Amino acid sequence: MKKISLLVFALMLSCHIIYAQTPVYKIYAVKFAESGYPFKVSDWALNGPKNEPVKIDFMVWLIKGSNGKNILVDAGFLRDIEDAKEFKLKTYQRPDSALLKLGVKPQDITDIILSHPHWDHIDGLSLFPKAKVWMQKLDYEFFAGAAWQKAGEAGGYAKRDVINTVNLNLAGRLKLIDGDNKEIIKGIKVYTGSKHTCNSQYVLVQTGKNRVVLASDNIWIYYSLEHLVPPSQGGTLDPQGYVKAMKRMKTLASDVKFIIPGHDGRQLEFFPKVADGVVEIR
Repeated sequence: MKKISLLVFALMLSCHIIYAQTPVYKIYAVKFAESGYPFKVSDWALNGPKNEPVKIDFMVWLIKGSNGKNILVDAGFLRDIEDAKEFKLKTYQRPDSALLKLGVKPQDITDIILSHPHWDHIDGLSLFPKAKVWMQKLDYEFFAGAAWQKAGEAGGYAKRDVINTVNLNLAGRLKLIDGDNKEIIKGIKVYTGSKHTCNSQYVLVQTGKNRVVLASDNIWIYYSLEHLVPPSQGGTLDPQGYVKAMKRMKTLASDVKFIIPGHDGRQLEFFPKVADGVVEIR
């Protein structure tokens, strides 16, 4: 009897240790800007309806962990960046200010996972002075190098973001991820394959209850996910890979509702509101 009791105790202790080592995460979608341009679904999804409007918002996603981590997926942008003008912004609040609604200060952000280096996702890095930045190695190498060579393709990239990212690397704050299906933080994995940029990545979070995929621009809007069609306007280097990645996301998430696109404002309607422009994804 004593041996059995000790065995039961050991098993309980082992389970407790495993549980204690697995963080519980809460995830929030935080809107910081809204496009005022009258976009249609066809502008964002291949062969989508030409007369159906789509609300385009700009987001960052906050992952708050029981391990003390405050992790951002993407960093947003500063309003003065030239590329923002074409979106005719209807509203704008600096991403670090938007996070204050959740009681999170800029210096509280421990990590930033960059889905890809387009201006609207990377330009806000300078707002978070203590964050470790996670980026795909191939994306970084192209973004900081070949994109700016003759016959390169630097569309969507801003020179000031390149300089800032190189400086983060020099400071030892940039962590380069080499490839697909990598657990970078306990309970958080990144995946590649959509080719929105050279090697864009999306994030899988095991919250403790649900598996949530933060797709960012690996899915622009819900229409693409619902109809399994690639983006329009050259939004991927590999249309077939983009669709394949969406199919994969459906196997990774605990429910299709937990696959979160990068710019579709409808995500703010699907989850409980926490503050103005902020919902908890649960």
